[in-house]
Amino acid sequence: MAGEHILIVDDERAIQKALRGVLEDEGYRVSAVGSGQDAIIRLAEESPELIFLDIWMPGMDGLEALAEIKRLRPEAAVVMISGHATIETAVKATKLGAYDFVEKPLSLEKTLLAAARALEHSRLERENRALREQVERRQEIVGKGPLIEELRRQIATAAPTNGRVLIHGENGSGKELVARAIHALSTRAEGPFVEVNCAAIPEELIESELFGHERGAFTGAVARRRGKFEVADAGTLFLDEIGDMSLKTQAKVLRVLEEQAFERVGGKETLRVDVRVLAASNQDLKERIAQGRFREDLYYRLNVIPIEVPPLRRRKEDIPALVEHFIALFSADNGKRPKTVSVEALAYFLSYDWPGNVRELRNMVERLVIMAPRDVIGPEDLPPPLRPKETPVGAEEAQRERTLKEAREAFERAYVLAELRAHDGNVTRTAEKLGIERSHLYRKLKSYGITPSKG
Repeated sequence: MAGEHILIVDDERAIQKALRGVLEDEGYRVSAVGSGQDAIIRLAEESPELIFLDIWMPGMDGLEALAEIKRLRPEAAVVMISGHATIETAVKATKLGAYDFVEKPLSLEKTLLAAARALEHSRLERENRALREQVERRQEIVGKGPLIEELRRQIATAAPTNGRVLIHGENGSGKELVARAIHALSTRAEGPFVEVNCAAIPEELIESELFGHERGAFTGAVARRRGKFEVADAGTLFLDEIGDMSLKTQAKVLRVLEEQAFERVGGKETLRVDVRVLAASNQDLKERIAQGRFREDLYYRLNVIPIEVPPLRRRKEDIPALVEHFIALFSADNGKRPKTVSVEALAYFLSYDWPGNVRELRNMVERLVIMAPRDVIGPEDLPPPLRPKETPVGAEEAQRERTLKEAREAFERAYVLAELRAHDGNVTRTAEKLGIERSHLYRKLKSYGITPSKG
């Protein structure tokens, strides 16, 4: 792309001049220095997309310079200029992060091709990094309250093992995010993460979905199909809403867990896989066992490491951070300037119980980012059920006072609990930091339903 910045590092003036002329003719912005030391000084101020770096230079040689360049500007593509590079030198340079080599005497055509390829590679890497960051932001577990910190601790403990995890939580509470976080922190992170929503697949198709089928196994099976267990080989399979699976399918899943082997529907060949299974349910599986609708042996196979995802109403101190996170996300998605939520409006978020949990909050914020007419979202922008629209005549001022009081209380609670966590539950040190009497802090904590463990 014309206009991209290229730095030439070579002690030969003739090489500098020739390269500069060729690259500037193509529309690149070019600067040049005569040594590795000068390149390091230049990189403190400039961020070239591409660096042509001579291997053989007096003082700091090309390999030393390359190591330091990659430390300072890891995102920059580096093409080595070599008069007589050995295989050993080439291997070292590649390990240090060099993208390509061009040989002296420099060929015009090869030099331009190397520049174009290196810049394209650098562009793709930047795009991939941005996409990965975007995906990670969408899959981030947001919040710093005690329940979420405990959840993070459980994830970090469970992830590096091969133990099966049973995640329990209400709809919309973030069970899939927990499963993805476990996979991302596991030794299988480079392998596939495959999700199956057992509640969304018709009973007659669930076995084909999980185990695959052979051609002609049933009406409509016009070709062989790989099942999710096969696709998840060397990775993680997440069985969401496992409580909705039929007893017949449960028996087959149990066999796979025991033997790591299965046959496709209509097939005779036994397929062996290495799959870690994570499962989730919003139902009380022990109750379903008592009703004869869930296999007890499967439950104990899946429930090696149980993890409970708290509902949003039990971690309201995380709501301001979640609102901010989703505003940033959806503002970027819709090309809008990030909005803010007024204190009065946030009070409604904090006083609502969120039966749909984080999913409901996410949907609400997306709607407000798109629909709210001003940069500041106020109470008048909030739709039911967050804020009933029909405020009785004459009650508006009372309503405003109530919401402000709720907001103050909610922020105070979140602030006090954050300070208590920062001081490891020590009430005396927390009271000193907050500038209040210890007995007063005890009363506050009691009103929050919390009994501190340390004085």
